[in-house]
Amino acid sequence: MFEKLGKNPKFQEVYRTGKSKANKYLVMYVKTGESGPNRYGFSVSKKVGNSVVRHRITRLLRESVRKNDALVKKGNHIIIVARKDVKEKNFEDVNGAVIHLLKLHGIMK
Repeated sequence: MFEKLGKNPKFQEVYRTGKSKANKYLVMYVKTGESGPNRYGFSVSKKVGNSVVRHRITRLLRESVRKNDALVKKGNHIIIVARKDVKEKNFEDVNGAVIHLLKLHGIMK
């Protein structure tokens, strides 16, 4: 099980000091050099869809992170932000987008 990033001040710190990379479906902010396990945060705006859609996307992202966390180097704070285009996508597409961004950031083992 991965760990949550926590409250708003932690999110703001990652947004301010982390590096961001994006693809068609997601934006990923990564702050490296932290101690301990990876911590993840998810952000799905109201622009993406209604509550049902946002929760579905959050569940897909959480499952993708759960499956891939063992392949990621430890000590990162990671925020994944969903874009509008992710709304109609299935798990394989979302998982592929997460893996693509992890590779772009160079934090996969």
